[in-house]
Amino acid sequence: MSLAQARRVALAAQGLHRPRAVGGPARSMRHVQGVIDRLGLLQIDSVNVLARAHLLPVYSRIGPYDTALLDRAAGRAPRRLVETWAHVASFVPPETYPLLEWRRRRYRTDAWESISGVARTHPEVVERVRAVVTEQGPVTASEVHDLFVADGTAQPHERDGWGWSWTVAKRALELLFFTGEIASARRNAAFERCYDLTERVLPPHVLAMPAVSDADAVRALVEIGARAHGVGTLRCFKDYFRLTGPAVRTALGELVEAGTLAPVQVRGWDAPTYRHTAAAVPRRASAITLLNPFDPLVFERARLEQLFGVHYRIEIYVPAARRVHGYYVLPFLEGENLTARLDLKADRRAGVLRVQSAHREQRATSTTAWALANELLTMASWLGLSSVDVRPVGDLAPELAAEIARDG
Repeated sequence: MSLAQARRVALAAQGLHRPRAVGGPARSMRHVQGVIDRLGLLQIDSVNVLARAHLLPVYSRIGPYDTALLDRAAGRAPRRLVETWAHVASFVPPETYPLLEWRRRRYRTDAWESISGVARTHPEVVERVRAVVTEQGPVTASEVHDLFVADGTAQPHERDGWGWSWTVAKRALELLFFTGEIASARRNAAFERCYDLTERVLPPHVLAMPAVSDADAVRALVEIGARAHGVGTLRCFKDYFRLTGPAVRTALGELVEAGTLAPVQVRGWDAPTYRHTAAAVPRRASAITLLNPFDPLVFERARLEQLFGVHYRIEIYVPAARRVHGYYVLPFLEGENLTARLDLKADRRAGVLRVQSAHREQRATSTTAWALANELLTMASWLGLSSVDVRPVGDLAPELAAEIARDG
């Protein structure tokens, strides 16, 4: 298999090989469910400079859609998505939730110390939080803390100085969330988790599922990652759910033996590589779309560089003076190549989608600026923004600004 073929397999597995429908029927829950089924998870991130991270992969694959569909999928019974620690904090189909039970049992080693340690340092708070969620859930961390303030057991601005300055109540809630005793029933308008007992969140058919052995669970998770990738290495597949340990390699061998994965030699990819036997090999890929920094196609940066020849790093945590491409940079997919990258910001007050910078990639073409301009105007409309403004930063910015002025 050539690298070009491997790229097309990867794009097809992610639902990024065909143009999105234009002018067709409104995107429905059926379209959203198709993306969920194909990807297997949506990463959650609090950064909202453009749009919430979990909203964008769906847009990238089906185009403008009503984001309330995802809110409904994760926040109303019967849920099509539930939150758990998967890739990192992620939405997953409810049926995937039991496959991660082994991780929930390992909270002492897998959770941050300030979460896992709260049972030791503040057992009385954990017990009280458990009672509050049982009696009053769904509740937010702020609401639980306010209850403690009202009865004098916490101070109004009590923080412990850790991380995001979480209250002890928040840390206790996160411990119970990590272990699976409680779950997120929904997110409120401020994107806070609303915690409730897990048995009141998971669909009944998932609660009734028999326990899965750790080995079977890891094998199933590797298979989901492999199916979502189409083709890749063990490193690619295990990164999807951040799997570690010898059980992962054992699972890979079992999937090969079962015929689910087939070894394949990808010319130019110097690593043992496997193709999911259900993966398609399209003759061409013709999608045009922007990918956010947390899109499953770009999760594994070494894979991205191997397949697309693009060195991509997120610069959110890099000091502003040291950023090369910007704060929230999205790769632009044009056909089977990544041809540009843009630093985008939704200026909601001004009603403007701001292009902070626009840079060409090696495989940019004569149509890249035109295609990108159309995509930006579509995205702006989806975000409820009335215009697109391009700053003169980056070697693609002048041409892009001219196309926006012509089409906008």
